[in-house]
Amino acid sequence: MKSGFIALIGRPNAGKSTLLNQILEKKVAIISDKPQTTRNRITGIYTREDMQIVYLDTPGIHKPKHKLGEYMVDVAEKTLRDVDLVYYLVDATADVKGGEQYIVERLNQITTPVFLVLNKIDLIPKEDLLRKIDYWQNQYKFAEIFPVSALKRENVNELIERTKNYIEEGPFFYPEDTVSDQPEKVVISEIIREKILKKTKEEIPHSVAVVIEKIEEKKNGEVLNIMASIFVERQSQKKIIIGKQGQLLRQVGKEAREELELLLGARIFLDLWVKVKEDWRNKNSTLSNFGYDSRDY
Repeated sequence: MKSGFIALIGRPNAGKSTLLNQILEKKVAIISDKPQTTRNRITGIYTREDMQIVYLDTPGIHKPKHKLGEYMVDVAEKTLRDVDLVYYLVDATADVKGGEQYIVERLNQITTPVFLVLNKIDLIPKEDLLRKIDYWQNQYKFAEIFPVSALKRENVNELIERTKNYIEEGPFFYPEDTVSDQPEKVVISEIIREKILKKTKEEIPHSVAVVIEKIEEKKNGEVLNIMASIFVERQSQKKIIIGKQGQLLRQVGKEAREELELLLGARIFLDLWVKVKEDWRNKNSTLSNFGYDSRDY
C-alpha cells in the first residue's frame, strides 16, 4: 500500500475544487464561477485498495487586498511545506500574468516534486495547448505536465495513476470510507455560502461569511434545527441578500436545505439571519471568530 499528501495550488478560478470533487467523485469543496471561492484548506481523501491520497485543496494565491486575503494566501503557502507532491493548476485558457510568476517563485523555494496541471483544455484549440505546454516547460522543472479538463474529467484518471509513482509505501491515514475530515459546522456553512455565491454578483460574494450558531437535533435525529448567521459588511449588502420581500434569502435557504437533507440524511429546518459586521475582512479578531485563523495550519 502507498499513501501520501498532495497540495492543490494555483491562481483563483483555476479549477482546484472542481478537480478535487472529480477525483473523489463526490462533492467536498464548494464551487462557483466567482474567484476566491475557497477560503480554507479543504481535505479530500481518495482511497482504493492499493493507495490513499490525502488532497489538500487551498485558497487561490493572489495579491491580497485585505486581511482575509492575507490569511488565504498564507494558508496556501504553508501547505507547500507539508506534502509529498504538489499539483499546480493553471487555467489553460487564460493569459499568463504576474500572479503565475509569483507562484513559480514560491515553487523554487521547495524541493517537493510538482505536477503542472493545465486545466480547461476542452476550451482551447490543440495548437494553443501545445504552445502553453512549450511555454511552461521553460518556466520550471516540473516532474510531470498534465493537460486535463476537470469539468469533463478528461485525463483525471491518468493523473491519479501517475501520482502513485510519487508517493511512498505506508499505512492509510484515514478509514477507507472517509472522504473528508471537515467538521459538520464547516460543511453546512460552506453549502449555504455556495448558494449565496451563485445568486449574487459584484462585491457581495467576497463580503459574505456564514457562521453556524446552533445545530439542534429533534425527534430521534429525524429533524435537525440549524440556525446560521450570514454576515456582510454594509447595510446595502444586507438588503441585496435578503432580496425583495425576502425572496433571495428564501431561495438560498431552500436550495441549501435540499442539499443538506441529502447530505445529512435528515429533515432540516434552516433558520437564516443576515447581519452587518462592518469591514470584517480586515479585523483579526472577527476573522478568527469566523474560522479564518492561519495559526490553525
